[in-house]
Amino acid sequence: YRDLDAVAVTHGPGLAGSLLVGVNAAKGLAVGRGLPLVAVNHLEAHIYAHWLLVESEGAAPGGRRGGLQFPLLACIVSGGHSELILMQGHGDYTYLGGTIDDAAGEAFDKVGRLLGLPYPGGPAIQKAAQGGNSRALDFPRAWLEDSYDFSFSGLKTAVLRVVEDYNEPPSGQTLANIAASFQSSVADVLSAKAARAAEEYGARALLLCGGVSANQVLREMTAKRATVPVYYPPLFLCTDNAAMVGACAYHHFCAGDLAGWDLDVLPGLRLV
Repeated sequence: YRDLDAVAVTHGPGLAGSLLVGVNAAKGLAVGRGLPLVAVNHLEAHIYAHWLLVESEGAAPGGRRGGLQFPLLACIVSGGHSELILMQGHGDYTYLGGTIDDAAGEAFDKVGRLLGLPYPGGPAIQKAAQGGNSRALDFPRAWLEDSYDFSFSGLKTAVLRVVEDYNEPPSGQTLANIAASFQSSVADVLSAKAARAAEEYGARALLLCGGVSANQVLREMTAKRATVPVYYPPLFLCTDNAAMVGACAYHHFCAGDLAGWDLDVLPGLRLV
């Protein structure tokens, strides 16, 4: 605590109440210690989980010598966002595409609820899908022609139609098949578009970011399809955490990008 050089805080996107608590707490700490304040975009922080030095399968070389080289393709998939971002340098981003309705994580949560599974839906569906046949049901894939946009609302509705054929939430092999087929459909579209974007824009590596990047099927499909290295954080860095906020803030701090005391929350903040 005595070795701090600055205080970093996420000011968006997210729920206004949660952001306000964090920003005000960070301001209090910064004022009390006489330290500068660094504002961090929550989505950007997920990308910077790849700059943390960790030893795990699929982990990026991070800040090691000869580590990540630009340009990079970031696939941010979480409960509120599904975006493909071209990163050409620190703080240099180009938006390639994103969801036009439900985000991938949101679709997992809603389908999990339809299947009578606990929240959050992502890990619950992955667990339920074990032993299931991912080809059992031909769920739709919204390719949206050649764009890099996503749509998962139609897939969610397709699952609803299947579940409505049962008098109670499906169980056993039926549940496993539905979960596996749904999971495969989401991962198929995400991995295909991410791999294609990485190749088209000459990315040196593909970074899976956000809570949904913890999904094993998505990791395997993306690694199989991409022509460049695919990196994903260990599970404890996929979900929201302070370490990734600190990693992102470090680069802002070194660039002299500091926040004023009038910093406010921006629930709808975009990365690009």
